[in-house]
Amino acid sequence: MTNWRPDPSQLRRPAYLSLAEQIARAVQEGKLVNGTKLPTHRRMADDLGLSVQTVSRAYDDLIRRGLISGEIGRGSFVQTQAREPEPPYLPERLGEVIDLSILKPVCEQIHVDKFRQAFAWLSENLPASSALSFRPNMVFPRHRAIATEWLARCGLDVSPLNVSVTNGATSGMTVALMSVAPPGSTVATEVVSHHTLVPLSTYLGLHLEGLAIDEEGMIPEALDEACRKGPIRAIFLQPSVINPMAALMSAGRREALAAVAAKHDIAIIENDVLGPMVEGRAPPMAAFAPERTLYVTSFTKITVPGLRIGYLVAPDRYVAAVANRHLVSNWMATPAMAEIATRWVSDGTAMELVNWQRRALVSRHAIAAETLAGLSYRAHPQSLHVWLPLSGSHTEDAFVAQARLRGVGIAPGKSFHTTDQGWTPALRISLGSTTESELRTGLAIVASLAQGNPEELLLAI
Repeated sequence: MTNWRPDPSQLRRPAYLSLAEQIARAVQEGKLVNGTKLPTHRRMADDLGLSVQTVSRAYDDLIRRGLISGEIGRGSFVQTQAREPEPPYLPERLGEVIDLSILKPVCEQIHVDKFRQAFAWLSENLPASSALSFRPNMVFPRHRAIATEWLARCGLDVSPLNVSVTNGATSGMTVALMSVAPPGSTVATEVVSHHTLVPLSTYLGLHLEGLAIDEEGMIPEALDEACRKGPIRAIFLQPSVINPMAALMSAGRREALAAVAAKHDIAIIENDVLGPMVEGRAPPMAAFAPERTLYVTSFTKITVPGLRIGYLVAPDRYVAAVANRHLVSNWMATPAMAEIATRWVSDGTAMELVNWQRRALVSRHAIAAETLAGLSYRAHPQSLHVWLPLSGSHTEDAFVAQARLRGVGIAPGKSFHTTDQGWTPALRISLGSTTESELRTGLAIVASLAQGNPEELLLAI
């Protein structure tokens, strides 16, 4: 902890930015050196007579600038050396490691065969425009028309004019954020959210505010309070099982969040990459608030990982912005992949693979229920993963390290956390990234560690 403290008499409005500037100057002048631990949000707020939220915004702004880092459970530290966020998954599968860290659909030979057959068909049927054109409007009108058929299966009735074809969900998320939130603005999301959202917001110069959740996801009252305290430009939601906690949001909750968004006139970005695979779900947020929701879906998590293609649906007010942002960040989706997706939607292959995936997950969840018996975890019948809170004094880093030593890769919960406030240690464990035999072995190791003595676990590292 440093002896340097900000001068409260030098604070100006907006206070969070003024505080951030003071700390930034102290870093630049060498008064705060690399690795220095800053006071907690509460301590800094008490010392300066500010709210905890104001200090949190200042720290978040400094994180966005790359001047400090926030480490869950440890605090905030000066960071004068560039540091990129680590992915929650193993960068590669090494040796005999059972990789349960990366979120993948269950895949077998049928997926390779279907993909090979698609390329064989493509070799004979690729339109000249898909091979030669630089103009998206020359390539994609037919694809956007077929996309509306798939989007209807997702629960949306939209015009082809509101659909953009993207290179998967990450491209769609990026374009959506760029379209509704200019640099320096605030985007609200759930306290546990998409693992790329934090670094993506940093790269785009956005302030990310993690809001309280319950078993369904974001709490409407928390969103309303955040909007009243400061300007929120958009909210990012994953209401249908793909979120880290595998939660499925009810129709009532979606309607309530849509009402708050309408009240404060903010945009909604909805990530729904599982689409029609989730049975019994409520209509998408985009059905409750079509005038303000940018809806993202894709095929990679429900058909074949190599089919990196998706759709971004934008309301009329954002169509031009989406088209322009997509041009400057991607120019256009890969035409060959779009051709395969369009064919699979038209001939029924896409739904065939979705139904196959749904059946395969029944077996995977049965294995999880058997091997994790006695542990309290969250899942959904169509989730590609389980969320395992850690009990007692288990820590994420120690648990993940020990599991790796025993040959199992798992994702730490901190990779999905959007704030360092009120964090409960947890793990995300993929069910589809290995064979059933490896899954059973890997989950048994995780269960053994979770039921063991964390003090012994730490000594073993």
